[in-house]
Amino acid sequence: MSGANLLATFLVTMGGMVFLATSSAAGNDPWVVYEGEKGPGRGKHILFVTGDDEYRSEEAMPQLAKILAARHGFKCTVLFAIDPQDGTIKPEYQQNIPGTHQLADADLMVLFTRFRHLPDEQMKPIVEFANSGKPMIGLRTATHAFHYRDRSSPYAKYDWRSKDPPGGFGQAVLGDTWVSHHGHHGHESTRGVINQETAEHPILRGCTDIWGPTDVYGIKRLRDDDQILLWGQVLAGMTADAKPVEGKKNDPMMPVAWLRNYRGETGNVAKVFCTTMGSSVDLESEGFRRLLVNAALWCLDLEVPPRANVDIVGLYQPRPFGLGNYVQGVKPADLQPLR
Repeated sequence: MSGANLLATFLVTMGGMVFLATSSAAGNDPWVVYEGEKGPGRGKHILFVTGDDEYRSEEAMPQLAKILAARHGFKCTVLFAIDPQDGTIKPEYQQNIPGTHQLADADLMVLFTRFRHLPDEQMKPIVEFANSGKPMIGLRTATHAFHYRDRSSPYAKYDWRSKDPPGGFGQAVLGDTWVSHHGHHGHESTRGVINQETAEHPILRGCTDIWGPTDVYGIKRLRDDDQILLWGQVLAGMTADAKPVEGKKNDPMMPVAWLRNYRGETGNVAKVFCTTMGSSVDLESEGFRRLLVNAALWCLDLEVPPRANVDIVGLYQPRPFGLGNYVQGVKPADLQPLR
């Protein structure tokens, strides 16, 4: 496919028609906003902080935002890693995610970053939100969301390798930092298996057939009071019908989605949902999309229906995960849905 055709496909995928939601942008703001019109989320603001250079959060999170806006009425703002030279979305640029100041007015933060080294003024609102007692959702690489090479920053302690607090932001807030690829990356996919001890939790309502091509991560440091919702079964292949790997990889299985309470530095306690699934191609799983929508509703103390509407909004043709495997030259304004 030519570069021009690839860009056109990406823009259709990311900016497909939204019939139940409108969108807005002020000038050349380096973020996108989807305004829900009706639903239980009306009046609630979800802010997505994206920026990872492998799992296509810049594709997955706008689609999830559209679902939450169009199907459930939320206002959703999506931030991106932006190249300051030309204003394009550049996932591999690790030092710029403009718009985090909007967290001051958000009700829920969804974090999907990897090894970011943000300037203090962009990191400060993220930390303040984590300490506010408001709920948070972390996806995939959020366990190793930050990597501060400049140790002089007051936020260097949130580096994924930090000793104080151990494991930085990922372990302290979400439950664990980067450990390992437990499944064989790119060769062994993931089946989400419901933990029977928490099977009645509202977040799991209607969540059948959860599968994704991304591999199971190693998880070792969850607290005893963290609630495991899903186990990650390692499959011997990259299709949903692949058989489970035999042996120690699945005995026992690693947690792949869990709940916890985070007591911030100010003493406020926040609900936290975290999953190590979440790539753009994982979002093709209806069960996984429902897991995320249910988590957002539950985190905001809204009723979780027996089977939440998680229908894809517009055309969604996500690119496979991989370093550098992103469409270049796209600006947030290009992602605005047709009205």
